[in-house]
Amino acid sequence: MKKCDLEYILVEKKQINKFKTSYEPLLNYDTVTVEHSDLVLFRLHWENVDMNLMLNDRQDKNEKKNRRDCMNSEKDKEEQEHMDVRLKHCLAYVLHTSGTTGTPKIVRVPHACILPNVQHFRRLFGITQEDTLFLASPLTFDPSIVEIFVALSSGASLLIVPTSVKVLPSKLATVLFSHHKVTVLQATPTLMRRFGSQLIKSTVLSASTSLRVLALGGEAFPSLTVLSSWREEGNKTQIFNIYGITEVSSWATFYRIPEEVLNSTVKCELPVPLGCPLFETVVEVRDTNGFTIQEGSGQVFLGGKNRVCFLDDEITVPLGTMRATGDFVTIKGGEIFFLGRKDSQIKRHGKRLNIELVQQVSEQLQQVETCAATWYNQEKLILFIVPKDNLVKDYIFKELQKHLPNHAIPDELVLIDTLPFTSHGKIDISELNKIYLDYLNSKTENKLHGKKELWKKLQYLWKSILSPSEDSLKVPNESLFSNIGGDSLKSVRLLYEIERLVGTSVPGLLEVILSSSLLEIYNHILQTMFMDENQTFTKSNATKRKLNDINHEEAIGEPSHQKSVLPLNGDNEINACIALSRGSQIFPLNVARFLGHHSSACSSELIAQTNTLNFKSLNPSVLTGQSKDLCCVEKVSEEEKPVTGAKKMEFRVRWRSDTGKCVDASPLVIVGVDKSSATVYIGSHSHRMKAVDLYSGKVKWEQLLGDRIESSACVSKCGNFITVGCYNGLVYVLQSNSGEIYWVFTTEDAVKSSPTLDPTTGLLFIGSHDQHVYALDIYKKKCVWKLKCEGTVFSSPCLSLIPHHLYCATLGGVLLAVKPTTGNVVWKHSCGKPLFSSPRCFQQFLCIGSVDGNLLCFTHLGEQVWQFSAGGPIFSSPCISASEQEVYFGSHDCFIYCCDMSGHLQWKLETTSRVYATPFAFHHPNHSSETFLAAASTDGKLWILESQSGQLQGVYELPGEVFSSPVVWESMLIIGCRNNYIYCLDLLYNNKK
Repeated sequence: MKKCDLEYILVEKKQINKFKTSYEPLLNYDTVTVEHSDLVLFRLHWENVDMNLMLNDRQDKNEKKNRRDCMNSEKDKEEQEHMDVRLKHCLAYVLHTSGTTGTPKIVRVPHACILPNVQHFRRLFGITQEDTLFLASPLTFDPSIVEIFVALSSGASLLIVPTSVKVLPSKLATVLFSHHKVTVLQATPTLMRRFGSQLIKSTVLSASTSLRVLALGGEAFPSLTVLSSWREEGNKTQIFNIYGITEVSSWATFYRIPEEVLNSTVKCELPVPLGCPLFETVVEVRDTNGFTIQEGSGQVFLGGKNRVCFLDDEITVPLGTMRATGDFVTIKGGEIFFLGRKDSQIKRHGKRLNIELVQQVSEQLQQVETCAATWYNQEKLILFIVPKDNLVKDYIFKELQKHLPNHAIPDELVLIDTLPFTSHGKIDISELNKIYLDYLNSKTENKLHGKKELWKKLQYLWKSILSPSEDSLKVPNESLFSNIGGDSLKSVRLLYEIERLVGTSVPGLLEVILSSSLLEIYNHILQTMFMDENQTFTKSNATKRKLNDINHEEAIGEPSHQKSVLPLNGDNEINACIALSRGSQIFPLNVARFLGHHSSACSSELIAQTNTLNFKSLNPSVLTGQSKDLCCVEKVSEEEKPVTGAKKMEFRVRWRSDTGKCVDASPLVIVGVDKSSATVYIGSHSHRMKAVDLYSGKVKWEQLLGDRIESSACVSKCGNFITVGCYNGLVYVLQSNSGEIYWVFTTEDAVKSSPTLDPTTGLLFIGSHDQHVYALDIYKKKCVWKLKCEGTVFSSPCLSLIPHHLYCATLGGVLLAVKPTTGNVVWKHSCGKPLFSSPRCFQQFLCIGSVDGNLLCFTHLGEQVWQFSAGGPIFSSPCISASEQEVYFGSHDCFIYCCDMSGHLQWKLETTSRVYATPFAFHHPNHSSETFLAAASTDGKLWILESQSGQLQGVYELPGEVFSSPVVWESMLIIGCRNNYIYCLDLLYNNKK
């Protein structure tokens, strides 16, 4: 091509990637527009190609020599196939990622990985000894290596300025472009935005600027509209979009913005491509199944023969390893366009949203200098704006509504003077969250001016939190929280927002929110705020549902599959089995016949941790292993060798079962004593209660109840019945082998609480939103006692056998100890905040979580021993370890916690969303010394951790939100999902290092 002075090459579009990959290192070219839609014309430039060809020639010779050397021994061949960190002179540098775009990691970078970046950037930017490069990145950020060695290897100057200058945009601009005439700048878009559009246009990208090359990377590239607004007419700076990840240090692709696009006066809405791979870099886009794609959307994977780094404790890495980036792109016409990071994708108002879209659209508005959007506490979309002039919030909201879908409109706008950024030049999200918290605190100082303002703001909160249908511009006074998408999470958020608005706590407000209309909520607040004034609204009577007169035949349906069941009389017929439910509640039935003595604590669905149960009278084949601890329930066989260095766990879907609607209830698993049969019982929002075979996923029976089911089922003492609560206020007792309804008990409001069994009496205890706890004798079909509990009973009661106490918690913040036989109160404690978490008790103490973020620990006498503060509300119920030395729980702050029995933190692990579910502790099925913890976050991810250290073993993502809690039996994990399915997953223990 050089010899014949070739000027143009015409390439088919489908061959563009192959052409660029083959000739990018050798040729300088630009594209010429042609009429034909399937062809692209490239114009070649030969001025700087001689050096490229010589270098490539030398590289070819070296590669031939290497190939000859490789043939000399098998050892050399093996070394070629893997990169070994132990080899002398392998590593160039080591750094620790900040975790801004994922989990923090230690990255050890070989010379062979970073060198191609330096070589390609020297050539791409045409660096000479006349250039001055600015060291914009700190030494802890790997782009600094490129900046340093591109300059030093070219004989160019490297400008280093103190941090005190970097943080002052106007001073920094003067130093860079007036005093030192910087010609090449590699920076993050955030660093550029800190200059402000006026300073960028007048200095950085002015017509007379010294800046020859501007390479922006490390964050989403600015829109072309914003980029054009930054440039002064006549500016000649070459602008590049560069992309990469630290795990394949440092950069992977580049794209030069064409001059005609930069100089166009027409507003350009086209996205900016990622461009072409850099030297020795391979870029792949894979779909959700892991297959490489040429068109469509997927995740970017980066690598190359030598473009590999060692992550964390890796010793050897196969050459050509491809690393997942967590970045999602779409491929159109051979070009790759950035869509956003995986952790920038949120689900809001039931729809997927990329937060970066909100930022990009907002930044293009005339009054906005720069901005950033955050997903505050996983529940509020906040837009931070640095305004140009006198910005009016209402104007911004109206403009955003023109350009964004409804689910992308921010909850709040916060005006700030400047965007905070990290030492790496990226937006500091944690600092923005602090700014918003200060903003909220300042708002509470503004007092309400009368009842009309309260009503107006209450309507606004109602609409913003519940997002009723778009056509309902005015909220009806009789609008009920539960009828328009309200749930327990949104109720707490509404409670906090109202209390922040009025500047004080409002006793009993949470129960009113959950059960009453908007007008009744307003009047309840008025009673607290304006007790001495005449109310402008007439308070209507409470509309609590009185369900005593419900026709049971209308409230229930016929089972889809039935078997004949003999009538039962209490203990006349006994099923020997093992029952498992959320929070590691494992109980062998029947206690009286099969156990030598009782545990001191019982479950909220069944029996609490039964760690001291003695299994001598049980058939040894039922519970393999010799341990006297209940953990042996979960063992399978001891014949395999002990696992050593088991680090990771994989998941495989064994089966899934469709319920028709969301599954928020947690599974109850009943295993026969011979383990030949096992059944999963669970209900859903579709009103269906299902029994599914644990091993095969085959539906045994299905029963349609009268309303939504969020209560988790409980087994009876004899093992022949299951009991479950329902939204219609009924408690259903079903025959466990057929689903036929044996008895129905009526309360006066919704039943979300899960029943608890007393194994000594056979009584079942359950709470209701009617503020009562009921003791039911299902064999005599009667209520033995009921107790009013000073608040809605959302959580599940917990039974202790020694002392014989029933513990109940309310949304009024009251924890009660009750005599199970009589219903008499032994003691009560006011926790001050709503208790959604169920209490968990064991030999010495009981624990419970609160929405104020505290885990509280009490003695059985009601004395508070300690409290541990998490970073967000605790809806998750505590899970006690088999040794009773640790307590595990999750929080809305996205962490899973482990505390010892003194309330001291042992470890915590950050997930990707709120942790609503209760964790489940279990043992390795073959090696009881290895203990694990299963947990779930609301974004659908399942987390398996090593329970002693908190080390992550594996993560699996379900295709829907998860509020159900996991249950593990042997190597199977069962859980419900809001995509309408029950899932059973096999846990595959990976013994390889």
